[in-house]
Parts: sequence; C-alpha cells; structure tokens
Amino acid sequence: MIILQGRTRSTETQAVQGKTLLELALSAKAEWGSSCQRGTCARCRCLIVQGMDQLEPVTDGEWDRLEPEELDEGYRLSCQAVVRSNDATVEVQHKPYF
Repeated sequence: MIILQGRTRSTETQAVQGKTLLELALSAKAEWGSSCQRGTCARCRCLIVQGMDQLEPVTDGEWDRLEPEELDEGYRLSCQAVVRSNDATVEVQHKPYF
C-alpha cells in the first residue's frame, strides 16, 4: 500500500514493484506536482514518513539535486524513488520547494 499525502488530501494506491512513487501518484490521480520526471526540477520532492526501506537506494540524480541533510531527513524525488516490492507499505508526503 502506498499512501500519498498531497497538500489537501490523501490518496492510497497499491504498491507495484519497479514503479516510481511519481508513476503511482499519477496513475492514482493523487494531488502531486511534477515537471521533468527525470530528477532535475525537484517539483516532485517528497518526504518518506514510513517505509524508506521499501524503496530502492537513492539515485545519482537525487544525490545531485537534494542536499545531504535532506536525504538524511528522509526526502526523496518521487520520480526517482522506486518501489522494491508489491507488498511494500510506504507513506509519503509531497513536499515541493515552492
């Protein structure tokens, strides 16, 4: 289960191994912003509240775009954060810079 918290509402969707959080958010019609979908704009920046271990490791794109402190606090780019398993449980909040 993926729980996606936008600015004003929460959306739930099934976890799908190999899909990014952004792909799942868009397919669930969640309240989620994005522009580039390749890790450069950071409009899809999000905070992983629960389930970081259910995601693939941080990508080079995230290391380039996010500050080390953000990564330590649990921030990811949803276009880069890939779900590891269909049984994953991840709770995520959309937290763009602007």
